[in-house]
Amino acid sequence: MARARQKDIARHAGLSEATVSRVLNGHSGVSEATRQTVLTTLDVLGFERPTYLRRKSVGLVGLILPELTNPIFPAFAQIIETALARRGYTPILCTQTPGGVHEDDYVQSLLDHGVAGIINISGLHADTEAKPDRYFRLREIGLPLVLVNGAVEGLDVPTIGDDDDAAVSMAVGHLVALGHERIGLAAGPSRFVPVVRKVRSFRSAMSRRGVLTAAEVDSLIAHDLFTVEGGCAAAEQLLDRGVTAIVAASDLMALGATRAVRARGLRVPEDVSVVGYDDGPLLVFTDPPLTTLRQNVPAMGEAAVTALVDLIAGSPSTAREYVFRPELVVRGSTGPCVVQMRPWPPAASARADPASGQRERS
Repeated sequence: MARARQKDIARHAGLSEATVSRVLNGHSGVSEATRQTVLTTLDVLGFERPTYLRRKSVGLVGLILPELTNPIFPAFAQIIETALARRGYTPILCTQTPGGVHEDDYVQSLLDHGVAGIINISGLHADTEAKPDRYFRLREIGLPLVLVNGAVEGLDVPTIGDDDDAAVSMAVGHLVALGHERIGLAAGPSRFVPVVRKVRSFRSAMSRRGVLTAAEVDSLIAHDLFTVEGGCAAAEQLLDRGVTAIVAASDLMALGATRAVRARGLRVPEDVSVVGYDDGPLLVFTDPPLTTLRQNVPAMGEAAVTALVDLIAGSPSTAREYVFRPELVVRGSTGPCVVQMRPWPPAASARADPASGQRERS
Protein backbone atom coordinates (compact mmCIF):
# COMPACT_ATOMS: atom_id res chain seq x y z
CA MET A 1 0.00 0.00 0.00
CA ALA A 2 1.34 3.43 -0.93
CA ARG A 3 2.85 5.54 1.84
CA ALA A 4 0.36 8.36 1.13
CA ARG A 5 -2.53 5.98 1.81
CA GLN A 6 -0.91 4.83 5.05
CA LYS A 7 -0.71 8.49 6.09
CA ASP A 8 -4.42 8.92 5.37
CA ILE A 9 -5.30 5.80 7.35
CA ALA A 10 -3.10 6.85 10.28
CA ARG A 11 -4.62 10.35 10.34
CA HIS A 12 -8.23 9.13 10.23
CA ALA A 13 -7.60 6.37 12.79
CA GLY A 14 -5.64 8.61 15.14
CA LEU A 15 -2.68 6.26 15.04
CA SER A 16 0.96 6.43 14.00
CA GLU A 17 2.03 5.32 10.55
CA ALA A 18 4.26 2.70 12.17
CA THR A 19 1.25 1.16 13.95
CA VAL A 20 -0.80 1.15 10.73
CA SER A 21 2.12 -0.50 8.92
CA ARG A 22 2.36 -3.24 11.56
CA VAL A 23 -1.34 -4.03 11.18
CA LEU A 24 -1.26 -4.05 7.38
CA ASN A 25 1.80 -6.30 7.34
CA GLY A 26 0.53 -8.68 10.01
CA HIS A 27 3.30 -7.89 12.49
CA SER A 28 3.07 -8.54 16.23
CA GLY A 29 2.83 -5.93 18.96
CA VAL A 30 -0.63 -4.62 18.02
CA SER A 31 -3.74 -5.12 20.14
CA GLU A 32 -6.94 -6.56 18.70
CA ALA A 33 -8.72 -3.23 19.30
CA THR A 34 -6.08 -1.32 17.35
CA ARG A 35 -6.20 -3.85 14.54
CA GLN A 36 -9.96 -3.48 14.27
CA THR A 37 -9.63 0.31 14.22
CA VAL A 38 -7.28 0.12 11.25
CA LEU A 39 -9.53 -2.34 9.40
CA THR A 40 -12.58 -0.17 9.98
CA THR A 41 -10.70 2.86 8.69
CA LEU A 42 -9.70 0.93 5.57
CA ASP A 43 -13.36 0.13 4.92
CA VAL A 44 -14.54 3.70 5.60
CA LEU A 45 -11.93 5.21 3.25
CA GLY A 46 -12.71 2.63 0.55
CA PHE A 47 -9.28 1.02 0.55
CA GLU A 48 -9.02 -2.70 -0.19
CA ARG A 49 -7.89 -4.84 2.72
CA PRO A 50 -4.74 -6.96 2.28
CA THR A 51 -5.71 -10.49 1.24
CA TYR A 52 -5.10 -12.15 4.60
CA LEU A 53 -7.11 -9.43 6.40
CA ARG A 54 -10.22 -9.78 4.27
CA ARG A 55 -13.44 -11.22 5.62
CA LYS A 56 -12.96 -14.90 6.37
CA SER A 57 -14.69 -17.56 4.33
CA VAL A 58 -17.45 -19.13 6.35
CA GLY A 59 -16.89 -22.49 4.69
CA LEU A 60 -13.16 -23.22 4.72
CA VAL A 61 -10.97 -24.53 7.57
CA GLY A 62 -7.25 -25.23 7.33
CA LEU A 63 -6.04 -28.65 8.53
CA ILE A 64 -2.27 -28.96 8.85
CA LEU A 65 -0.70 -32.42 9.26
CA PRO A 66 3.00 -33.29 9.58
CA GLU A 67 2.76 -36.28 7.22
CA LEU A 68 0.50 -39.06 5.94
CA THR A 69 3.03 -41.93 6.21
CA ASN A 70 2.11 -42.60 9.83
CA PRO A 71 -1.43 -44.06 9.78
CA ILE A 72 -2.44 -42.03 12.83
CA PHE A 73 -2.52 -38.80 10.81
CA PRO A 74 -4.87 -39.99 8.05
CA ALA A 75 -7.09 -41.26 10.87
CA PHE A 76 -7.15 -37.76 12.40
CA ALA A 77 -7.85 -36.23 8.97
CA GLN A 78 -10.82 -38.52 8.36
CA ILE A 79 -12.42 -37.86 11.75
CA ILE A 80 -11.89 -34.08 11.52
CA GLU A 81 -13.10 -33.86 7.92
CA THR A 82 -16.31 -35.70 8.81
CA ALA A 83 -16.91 -33.57 11.91
CA LEU A 84 -16.34 -30.36 9.93
CA ALA A 85 -18.67 -31.47 7.14
CA ARG A 86 -21.48 -32.05 9.65
CA ARG A 87 -21.08 -28.42 10.69
CA GLY A 88 -20.99 -27.05 7.15
CA TYR A 89 -17.21 -26.59 6.80
CA THR A 90 -14.75 -27.93 4.26
CA PRO A 91 -11.13 -28.60 5.23
CA ILE A 92 -8.15 -27.55 3.16
CA LEU A 93 -5.61 -30.30 3.85
CA CYS A 94 -1.98 -29.24 4.12
CA THR A 95 0.52 -32.08 4.51
CA GLN A 96 4.18 -31.47 5.20
CA THR A 97 6.96 -33.60 3.75
CA PRO A 98 10.74 -33.49 4.21
CA GLY A 99 12.06 -30.77 1.93
CA GLY A 100 8.50 -29.77 1.00
CA VAL A 101 6.33 -26.79 1.86
CA HIS A 102 7.09 -25.25 5.27
CA GLU A 103 4.32 -24.87 7.85
CA ASP A 104 4.59 -21.08 7.72
CA ASP A 105 4.07 -21.13 3.95
CA TYR A 106 1.01 -23.32 4.34
CA VAL A 107 -0.40 -20.94 6.93
CA GLN A 108 0.13 -17.94 4.65
CA SER A 109 -1.61 -19.78 1.81
CA LEU A 110 -4.53 -20.60 4.10
CA LEU A 111 -4.77 -16.95 5.14
CA ASP A 112 -4.78 -15.96 1.47
CA HIS A 113 -7.74 -18.32 0.97
CA GLY A 114 -9.58 -16.59 3.81
CA VAL A 115 -10.03 -19.66 5.99
CA ALA A 116 -12.30 -19.30 8.99
CA GLY A 117 -9.77 -21.06 11.24
CA ILE A 118 -6.97 -23.62 11.44
CA ILE A 119 -6.49 -26.96 13.21
CA ASN A 120 -2.80 -27.84 13.47
CA ILE A 121 -1.79 -31.40 14.41
CA SER A 122 1.73 -32.16 15.68
CA GLY A 123 3.18 -29.07 13.99
CA LEU A 124 5.90 -26.71 15.11
CA HIS A 125 3.89 -26.09 18.27
CA ALA A 126 5.04 -29.57 19.35
CA ASP A 127 8.71 -28.68 18.80
CA THR A 128 10.31 -27.06 21.86
CA GLU A 129 13.11 -25.68 19.67
CA ALA A 130 10.75 -23.85 17.27
CA LYS A 131 9.97 -20.18 17.86
CA PRO A 132 6.37 -19.75 19.07
CA ASP A 133 6.01 -16.20 17.65
CA ARG A 134 4.18 -17.51 14.55
CA TYR A 135 1.24 -18.68 16.70
CA PHE A 136 1.00 -15.49 18.76
CA ARG A 137 0.88 -13.54 15.49
CA LEU A 138 -2.07 -15.64 14.29
CA ARG A 139 -3.94 -14.90 17.50
CA GLU A 140 -3.12 -11.21 17.23
CA ILE A 141 -4.80 -11.03 13.84
CA GLY A 142 -7.82 -12.80 15.31
CA LEU A 143 -7.54 -16.17 13.61
CA PRO A 144 -9.36 -19.03 15.41
CA LEU A 145 -6.73 -21.70 16.08
CA VAL A 146 -6.69 -25.12 17.76
CA LEU A 147 -3.51 -27.12 18.41
CA VAL A 148 -3.40 -30.91 18.68
CA ASN A 149 -0.60 -32.95 20.35
CA GLY A 150 1.62 -30.10 21.41
CA ALA A 151 1.38 -26.81 23.28
CA VAL A 152 2.75 -23.27 23.34
CA GLU A 153 3.15 -21.75 26.78
CA GLY A 154 1.18 -18.54 27.25
CA LEU A 155 -0.85 -18.91 24.04
CA ASP A 156 -4.58 -18.47 24.57
CA VAL A 157 -5.83 -21.25 22.29
CA PRO A 158 -7.47 -24.60 23.04
CA THR A 159 -5.05 -27.53 22.97
CA ILE A 160 -6.08 -31.15 22.41
CA GLY A 161 -3.73 -33.88 23.56
CA ASP A 162 -3.27 -37.53 24.41
CA ASP A 163 -2.29 -38.28 28.00
CA ASP A 164 1.32 -39.30 27.36
CA ASP A 165 2.02 -39.66 31.08
CA ALA A 166 -0.81 -42.14 31.58
CA ALA A 167 0.08 -44.01 28.39
CA VAL A 168 3.67 -44.77 29.34
CA SER A 169 2.69 -45.55 32.91
CA MET A 170 0.15 -48.12 31.63
CA ALA A 171 2.71 -49.65 29.27
CA VAL A 172 5.32 -50.02 32.00
CA GLY A 173 2.73 -51.38 34.43
CA HIS A 174 1.62 -53.99 31.88
CA LEU A 175 5.20 -55.15 31.30
CA VAL A 176 6.05 -55.19 35.00
CA ALA A 177 2.99 -57.38 35.61
CA LEU A 178 4.47 -59.81 33.06
CA GLY A 179 7.69 -59.98 35.07
CA HIS A 180 9.86 -57.52 33.11
CA GLU A 181 12.27 -55.33 35.05
CA ARG A 182 14.75 -54.08 32.48
CA ILE A 183 12.36 -52.16 30.20
CA GLY A 184 13.59 -49.78 27.50
CA LEU A 185 11.95 -46.70 25.97
CA ALA A 186 12.41 -46.14 22.23
CA ALA A 187 11.50 -42.46 22.19
CA GLY A 188 11.27 -39.98 19.35
CA PRO A 189 13.46 -36.86 19.08
CA SER A 190 13.89 -35.29 22.50
CA ARG A 191 12.80 -31.80 21.41
CA PHE A 192 9.12 -32.72 20.92
CA VAL A 193 6.57 -32.03 23.65
CA PRO A 194 4.94 -35.52 23.62
CA VAL A 195 8.41 -37.11 23.89
CA VAL A 196 9.32 -34.89 26.84
CA ARG A 197 6.17 -36.08 28.58
CA LYS A 198 6.73 -39.74 27.73
CA VAL A 199 10.30 -39.63 29.04
CA ARG A 200 9.16 -37.95 32.25
CA SER A 201 6.51 -40.61 32.80
CA PHE A 202 8.93 -43.43 31.98
CA ARG A 203 11.46 -42.21 34.53
CA SER A 204 8.74 -41.88 37.16
CA ALA A 205 7.19 -45.30 36.46
CA MET A 206 10.54 -47.09 36.44
CA SER A 207 11.84 -45.30 39.53
CA ARG A 208 8.77 -46.32 41.52
CA ARG A 209 9.79 -49.94 41.03
CA GLY A 210 12.98 -49.36 43.02
CA VAL A 211 14.84 -52.04 41.01
CA LEU A 212 17.10 -49.76 38.95
CA THR A 213 18.96 -46.58 39.86
CA ALA A 214 18.08 -43.29 38.18
CA ALA A 215 21.23 -43.55 36.07
CA GLU A 216 20.29 -47.07 34.96
CA VAL A 217 16.79 -45.91 34.02
CA ASP A 218 18.24 -43.08 31.93
CA SER A 219 20.51 -45.56 30.15
CA LEU A 220 17.37 -47.40 29.00
CA ILE A 221 16.05 -44.40 27.01
CA ALA A 222 17.04 -44.18 23.34
CA HIS A 223 15.98 -41.30 21.08
CA ASP A 224 15.52 -41.60 17.33
CA LEU A 225 13.06 -40.76 14.53
CA PHE A 226 9.34 -41.68 14.62
CA THR A 227 9.87 -44.19 11.82
CA VAL A 228 10.46 -47.91 11.31
CA GLU A 229 14.15 -47.16 10.76
CA GLY A 230 14.27 -44.95 13.86
CA GLY A 231 12.64 -47.64 15.96
CA CYS A 232 15.10 -50.21 14.68
CA ALA A 233 18.09 -48.00 15.56
CA ALA A 234 16.73 -47.17 19.02
CA ALA A 235 16.00 -50.85 19.71
CA GLU A 236 19.54 -51.81 18.71
CA GLN A 237 20.84 -49.56 21.48
CA LEU A 238 18.36 -50.89 24.01
CA LEU A 239 19.05 -54.53 23.17
CA ASP A 240 22.76 -53.86 23.69
CA ARG A 241 21.80 -52.65 27.17
CA GLY A 242 20.06 -55.91 28.04
CA VAL A 243 16.37 -55.01 27.93
CA THR A 244 13.68 -57.70 27.95
CA ALA A 245 10.93 -55.33 26.80
CA ILE A 246 10.65 -52.14 24.72
CA VAL A 247 8.04 -49.38 24.88
CA ALA A 248 8.06 -47.43 21.59
CA ALA A 249 6.84 -43.86 21.07
CA SER A 250 4.95 -44.79 17.90
CA ASP A 251 3.65 -47.91 16.20
CA LEU A 252 6.12 -47.43 13.36
CA MET A 253 8.98 -47.37 15.87
CA ALA A 254 7.54 -50.53 17.46
CA LEU A 255 7.59 -52.29 14.10
CA GLY A 256 11.22 -51.23 13.71
CA ALA A 257 11.98 -52.55 17.19
CA THR A 258 10.46 -55.90 16.23
CA ARG A 259 12.71 -55.98 13.17
CA ALA A 260 15.78 -55.29 15.33
CA VAL A 261 14.85 -58.08 17.76
CA ARG A 262 14.47 -60.60 14.97
CA ALA A 263 17.72 -59.50 13.34
CA ARG A 264 19.46 -60.81 16.45
CA GLY A 265 17.81 -64.21 16.20
CA LEU A 266 15.44 -63.36 19.04
CA ARG A 267 11.66 -63.68 19.09
CA VAL A 268 8.77 -61.35 19.93
CA PRO A 269 7.37 -61.81 22.52
CA GLU A 270 9.15 -64.98 23.72
CA ASP A 271 12.50 -63.20 24.17
CA VAL A 272 11.63 -59.49 23.98
CA SER A 273 8.20 -57.88 24.40
CA VAL A 274 7.30 -54.78 22.36
CA VAL A 275 4.63 -52.14 23.00
CA GLY A 276 3.66 -49.51 20.40
CA TYR A 277 1.81 -46.21 20.56
CA ASP A 278 -1.15 -44.90 18.44
CA ASP A 279 -2.96 -48.09 17.27
CA GLY A 280 -3.10 -47.79 13.50
CA PRO A 281 -5.82 -49.72 11.66
CA LEU A 282 -3.53 -52.48 10.33
CA LEU A 283 -1.76 -53.49 13.53
CA VAL A 284 -3.94 -56.53 14.08
CA PHE A 285 -2.40 -57.97 10.90
CA THR A 286 1.24 -57.64 11.97
CA ASP A 287 3.23 -60.68 13.08
CA PRO A 288 2.67 -60.84 15.96
CA PRO A 289 -0.28 -58.43 16.36
CA LEU A 290 1.08 -55.38 18.18
CA THR A 291 0.25 -54.50 21.77
CA THR A 292 -0.13 -50.74 21.77
CA LEU A 293 -1.53 -47.61 23.42
CA ARG A 294 -4.56 -46.45 21.44
CA GLN A 295 -5.01 -42.71 21.07
CA ASN A 296 -8.65 -41.74 21.31
CA VAL A 297 -8.61 -40.21 17.83
CA PRO A 298 -12.41 -39.97 17.40
CA ALA A 299 -12.87 -38.04 20.66
CA MET A 300 -9.79 -35.88 20.09
CA GLY A 301 -10.83 -35.01 16.53
CA GLU A 302 -14.38 -34.15 17.59
CA ALA A 303 -13.07 -32.01 20.45
CA ALA A 304 -10.72 -30.11 18.11
CA VAL A 305 -13.55 -29.34 15.69
CA THR A 306 -15.96 -28.33 18.46
CA ALA A 307 -13.37 -25.99 19.98
CA LEU A 308 -12.60 -24.40 16.60
CA VAL A 309 -16.26 -23.93 15.62
CA ASP A 310 -16.92 -22.30 19.00
CA LEU A 311 -14.05 -19.87 18.37
CA ILE A 312 -15.36 -19.08 14.89
CA ALA A 313 -18.76 -18.38 16.42
CA GLY A 314 -17.18 -15.81 18.71
CA SER A 315 -16.59 -17.71 21.94
CA PRO A 316 -13.62 -16.34 23.89
CA SER A 317 -10.38 -18.25 23.40
CA THR A 318 -8.82 -20.00 26.37
CA ALA A 319 -5.52 -21.76 26.96
CA ARG A 320 -7.26 -24.81 28.36
CA GLU A 321 -5.71 -28.17 27.49
CA TYR A 322 -8.12 -31.03 26.85
CA VAL A 323 -6.35 -34.30 27.66
CA PHE A 324 -7.73 -37.67 26.55
CA ARG A 325 -6.77 -40.91 28.24
CA PRO A 326 -5.45 -43.62 25.90
CA GLU A 327 -6.36 -47.31 26.06
CA LEU A 328 -3.91 -50.18 26.45
CA VAL A 329 -4.71 -52.73 23.74
CA VAL A 330 -3.04 -56.04 24.58
CA ARG A 331 -2.24 -58.27 21.62
CA GLY A 332 0.47 -60.78 20.79
CA SER A 333 3.68 -58.74 21.00
CA THR A 334 3.94 -58.84 24.79
CA GLY A 335 4.40 -61.87 26.99
CA PRO A 336 5.94 -63.11 30.25
CA CYS A 337 9.60 -62.35 30.86
CA VAL A 338 11.71 -65.50 30.48
CA VAL A 339 14.76 -63.90 32.12
CA GLN A 340 14.41 -61.95 35.36
CA MET A 341 17.25 -59.58 34.48
CA ARG A 342 19.39 -59.81 31.38
CA PRO A 343 23.15 -59.72 32.16
CA TRP A 344 24.71 -56.28 32.18
CA PRO A 345 27.04 -54.67 31.00
CA PRO A 346 26.74 -55.48 27.28
CA ALA A 347 29.78 -57.74 27.19
CA ALA A 348 27.83 -60.27 29.24
CA SER A 349 24.47 -59.88 27.47
CA ALA A 350 22.69 -62.27 25.14
CA ARG A 351 23.59 -61.82 21.49
CA ALA A 352 23.16 -63.57 18.20
CA ASP A 353 25.69 -65.50 16.14
CA PRO A 354 25.27 -63.85 12.69
CA ALA A 355 26.36 -67.01 10.92
CA SER A 356 23.94 -69.38 12.61
CA GLY A 357 21.15 -66.99 13.49
CA GLN A 358 21.05 -68.63 16.93
CA ARG A 359 21.32 -66.79 20.22
CA GLU A 360 24.39 -67.38 22.36
CA ARG A 361 25.41 -66.23 25.82
CA SER A 362 28.87 -65.21 26.95
